[in-house]
Amino acid sequence: MFGKRITLFTVLGIRIGIDMSWAFLALLVAWSLAQGFFPAVYEGLPVLAYWWMGLAGVLGLFISLIIHELMHSLVARAFGTPVRGITLFALGGVAEMEEEPATPLGELLMALAGPLASAVLALLFHLLGLAGSSLGLPEPLLVVISYLAAINILLAVFNMVPAFPLDGGRVLRAILWKSLGDLERATRIAATGGNLFGWLLIAVGILNAIQGNFVGGLWWALIGFFVRAAAGGSLRQLQARRLLKGLTVRRYMTATPITVAPGISVAELVEDHIYHHHFDLFPVVDHGRLVGCVGAREARTVPRKDWDRVRVGEIAAPPGPGNTIGADAALLEALAAMQKAGASRLMVVEDGQLAGVVVLKDLLELLALKLDLEG
Repeated sequence: MFGKRITLFTVLGIRIGIDMSWAFLALLVAWSLAQGFFPAVYEGLPVLAYWWMGLAGVLGLFISLIIHELMHSLVARAFGTPVRGITLFALGGVAEMEEEPATPLGELLMALAGPLASAVLALLFHLLGLAGSSLGLPEPLLVVISYLAAINILLAVFNMVPAFPLDGGRVLRAILWKSLGDLERATRIAATGGNLFGWLLIAVGILNAIQGNFVGGLWWALIGFFVRAAAGGSLRQLQARRLLKGLTVRRYMTATPITVAPGISVAELVEDHIYHHHFDLFPVVDHGRLVGCVGAREARTVPRKDWDRVRVGEIAAPPGPGNTIGADAALLEALAAMQKAGASRLMVVEDGQLAGVVVLKDLLELLALKLDLEG
């Protein structure tokens, strides 16, 4: 879903970050507020004043989205669901849960927490506007506060549409899960609603574009595509967890991986291994002892003119949580570790020794076969 992410800060142990696409969204929202919305609502101000109002509106939107997702995360964590962090991106925000909620009640309360937080924020901004008006606060500031009250109402209402993975879709899934007793079936029904709602948004976007509102139509269409993709992805992720449950790394790892010695040059690594095998990770083994791993990422840190001089042992990444996993770990744990590290291979370690390599492509092929035969 995401490209390059930047971690900003941590709240209550939850990492808060933004995808680079959020910067694009922030600029677009600030521009539309400064050039369109605020001048139409309150006339007669200098251009610079409208830009300050636009930036204040973006900051308020940022805080509102963080609070919305933070409430999801805190409730999920209270019900035992680990949360890696919160990431804002061009189409909103997402709480990155490592697994599905364990019970329908946990799912229901987690889903309701975000829209409820947005509704409370809307009420607080409205009350702040009333108090500010009676205290004689500047009118431009009151206009920004009014905008933030309205945008939080919009967030609460839009997210309660019963289309998975929107919050309303999660509420629907929780109710279906409780009544049917089958999480996967409930997810499939709720995801169908998400798929249909996505198509509706795409149609609205196309209609807006035909009527001349090209930018607005593009955003509606993008949101529709995102809803459809996220609904289908959530269902596939749930099926993957069911099909891979109980399977361990040991059974599906490559027990005799290609390794490199720490004494070879970066030039030899590139020419004889990276270009030949096209792997992004090679274990570095010295007389049977695992000393780290190396790949194109590490090779890029060395200037081309120094490839013959620099040894692999000098640039190898040490073994650690980001590139190793235990032989008896679950395949689902391996997939989660690869996703977190952005890697397609992990070194399998047993008793401190290299036992093999687990490869993302192999796991995806296994999953595809299981979906075909058992799905």
